[in-house]
Amino acid sequence: MYRRMLAIPKNKSFFLFGARGTGKTTWLKRQLSDSVYIDLLDAEVFTELLAHPTRLAHFVPAGSKKKWIVIDEVQKLPELLDEVHRLIENECLRFVLTGSSARKLKQSGTNLLAGRALTKFMYPLLCSELGSDYSLEHALEYGFLPSTYTEADPKSYLSSYVQTFLKEEVQQEGLTRNLGAFSRFLESASFSQAQVLNMSAVGRDCSLRRKVVEGYFTILEDLLLADRLPVFARRAKRQMVAHPKFMFFDAGVFRTLRPRGPLDGASEIDGAALETVVFQQLKAINAYQDLGYRLYYWRTKTNLEVDLVLYGERGLKAFEIKRSDRYSNEDLKGLRAFKQDYPAADTYFLYCGSREFDENGIQVLPLAETLPLIREYL
Repeated sequence: MYRRMLAIPKNKSFFLFGARGTGKTTWLKRQLSDSVYIDLLDAEVFTELLAHPTRLAHFVPAGSKKKWIVIDEVQKLPELLDEVHRLIENECLRFVLTGSSARKLKQSGTNLLAGRALTKFMYPLLCSELGSDYSLEHALEYGFLPSTYTEADPKSYLSSYVQTFLKEEVQQEGLTRNLGAFSRFLESASFSQAQVLNMSAVGRDCSLRRKVVEGYFTILEDLLLADRLPVFARRAKRQMVAHPKFMFFDAGVFRTLRPRGPLDGASEIDGAALETVVFQQLKAINAYQDLGYRLYYWRTKTNLEVDLVLYGERGLKAFEIKRSDRYSNEDLKGLRAFKQDYPAADTYFLYCGSREFDENGIQVLPLAETLPLIREYL
């Protein structure tokens, strides 16, 4: 198992959210090997606690006050949180509450224990966590879900992952009544990866009303499978686009959903996958180390664009990402315009070449070598 950057909070209960397959359960069983483990995927356990949530204390052996109590997939039974709250307050127990979605918890009206538990997230692997197993080409094709590095056939694993997600997360949770329509939507959404999102165009492509499409995008976000990046428009000196950019959470999942054939440009797919890889790394490091950045992109109505922008108390960072091993002045046009509007910004051009140097204030960096060290630039 790979050593993860995420750290266990000291003496404080916490929620641990993350998409299916990111390694939450495996990590917890290794980090907290002597914990009391309550699995809500176990039908017998689920049925008993569904009928009698107050019996949660019966699952905690006597003398467990110094142990962590792990409840896996807590979103399946939001009613348990009242009892968890009581046990934290009255018995001083420490809980880890894992889930692949906070949707049901929010819908049930719970306040996520009113500050008595922290909220943490687990993401796909970081390049630095992979160590010698890190390969940019592998990441571009299969992403960073842990099983794509341990399974003999990562492509088949990802195909199964997508089908399992459709069946277990969407159908069983009752998030949509029309699984076929949602499947068409997922394929259509894959064409929007790393692009400015046009809801109406996605709806036309999969023959669904705009309102339905908006609901489906919200489902993806609630299941931690996608993000919508807003445009960075603070003190904007140019006219900016208004729509967010769409990103699936993992490059391998994106490529599995994206149709490929004679009419699909390989360079377009590879470019979106590469941007996804960088997005994955920046988002996870920002969360794990509490850096406090918010993630954006930047695009003007004249089509000047910067792929990713990070803004926070630590500063303003702008990243442009290219699949090519060479670059031209045209490739730097967006970053130069951004630097002109925001002189204090640190600007980076990541490409697949091998040279590293400064291009009039823009740091040009070889992407494969930079990704495992990208924390240094934040």
